[in-house]
Amino acid sequence: MLTKKQNLLETIKGGKPDRFVKQYEFLNMIFEAAFPMAGIPMVPGLTSKDGWGVTWTFMEGQIGGFPVHDEEHTVIKDITEWKKYVKKPFIPTDDESWAPAIAHANAIDRNEEFITAMYAPGVFEMTHHMMGMENALIAFYEEPEAMHELIDYITEFELEFAEILIDRIHPDALFHHDDWGSQISSFFSPEMFNEFFVPAYKKIYGYYKANGVELVVHHSDSYAANLVPTMIEMGIDIFQGVMNTNNIPALIKTYGGQISFMGGLHSGELDFPGWSSEIIAKDVARACKANGKSFYIPCITHGGAMSHFPGVYEEIDQQIDKMSKEMF
Repeated sequence: MLTKKQNLLETIKGGKPDRFVKQYEFLNMIFEAAFPMAGIPMVPGLTSKDGWGVTWTFMEGQIGGFPVHDEEHTVIKDITEWKKYVKKPFIPTDDESWAPAIAHANAIDRNEEFITAMYAPGVFEMTHHMMGMENALIAFYEEPEAMHELIDYITEFELEFAEILIDRIHPDALFHHDDWGSQISSFFSPEMFNEFFVPAYKKIYGYYKANGVELVVHHSDSYAANLVPTMIEMGIDIFQGVMNTNNIPALIKTYGGQISFMGGLHSGELDFPGWSSEIIAKDVARACKANGKSFYIPCITHGGAMSHFPGVYEEIDQQIDKMSKEMF
């Protein structure tokens, strides 16, 4: 039987996996090193501020926190004066801060799992977290020079953090968030995406790969089929969060061998209060049969190895096991 890591590599290389990869099983994420996420509330009822000065609130009854963009709390009041408002977060460099992450990384069997650096929020997300989605999208048209400068500044921070992170935990995989679309469309045309984001991510992902990272997994639970060629150019190995609106079988047929696809199990349709084993079994069977055994990883679309409602993630795992027995 192949290890989780071996089975993943066989799957994304079009080799001979002996079962379906079970969601996030191959990524052992070092959350203790996710310092850029500090200050983002993870449980309902909290309001807090992250390292960039973005105020977040996690309202009761919701499944995640959201940035606050009223006049008082919006970080960037005027994109043309972004330097007045934006300062890079502090990155800890002392041994005590990094000790838990190092201990976790050292305890992982690299033959079994990937030691995985986790990074969020991504470059585009940071632009709209600091000024609001509408203002950010308008600024790409009205103030492109300032947006280029802001993206360069965010990218510099990512690279500064990556240097410290790699020195401390020596990851062999990166799991990076940045949502690039809605369920039915990307937020950008490929041309605009190429202009603003491809250079930034080629620097970021290129740096990681030049320094020991074998696998780049990018999360965008959205439509992004029109951006897949640029994902390949950036150095992304796995597009995680791929929704069925992307026509996954067509993407596999066109791009399999250059990039793999992880998702196909829509969180909104499976991870809800009225979920059932029957609903999940039907959808997992559909996804596995439609997308096949190469270049595809059945997975819940949201960005982490968990579910918002107890038991959903574990039930998906069980149904993937059943499909492995049926199809391998």
